[in-house]
Amino acid sequence: MTVGVTRDNVTIVLQRTRYPENIGAAARAMCNMGLTRLIVVDPDLWDDARIRRLATHEAGSVVDRIRRFDSLDDALAPFGHVVGTTARLGGQRPVIKSPEVLARSLIPVSKTNPVAILFGPEDRGLTNDDLKRCHQLVNIPTVGFTSLNLAQAVMVVCYCLATAAQTGPAEFTPRLAKRIELDQMYEELTASLVQIGYMNPENPDYWMIRIRRFFSRRSLRAGETSIIRGICRQIRRYGDLRYKDGLKDGGEGGS
Repeated sequence: MTVGVTRDNVTIVLQRTRYPENIGAAARAMCNMGLTRLIVVDPDLWDDARIRRLATHEAGSVVDRIRRFDSLDDALAPFGHVVGTTARLGGQRPVIKSPEVLARSLIPVSKTNPVAILFGPEDRGLTNDDLKRCHQLVNIPTVGFTSLNLAQAVMVVCYCLATAAQTGPAEFTPRLAKRIELDQMYEELTASLVQIGYMNPENPDYWMIRIRRFFSRRSLRAGETSIIRGICRQIRRYGDLRYKDGLKDGGEGGS
């Protein structure tokens, strides 16, 4: 038996797109490859006529179902797995897969989890802050000139998703923590680590980047994020109690 990516569980997310025509061309590329779920986040300009000029024929149905958000956090909240696209390598972008390798890795994940593929604006791509929300990154290899048109990049990734296949039953992947559950966990973790003095409160992101990367490699389940949040709450509660005990002891000693 041959299995592939569950395309109904895959959503293309366009962040801060500059040109309406690229939204329409991306919708057309998706339609060509059998993907229908498209989210647009905070576009520079929304012009339905210019979008539909490029999203011709059946691709218009993809445009009809576009969901629009002002915030990337709100857009990604329900997804259990987020993939970021990047042309730049190195630095804070160490976990890179090719579109073919990425697509194969999503076969088991997409069977039971909603997956988002995130594309940045045409001129700058995704920022490091955007990439903090991603579980893994994908890079489209090029020769020499690295800049791809947004719709071209969407087409390459969607083609690989549509053609990825493996023989035999897909490996079971449980329901993973959604983006909103992970963000809540990271907020609790940051507060706890700052309170116990593990992280500099002036620059907690320096350490949190590494901690996020560590957890992203482990694909946490929803129940596991709840356990970590519970531990964090207990750490802060214990710290508060010891602080109050210290104030009490100090007050008695000074009387």
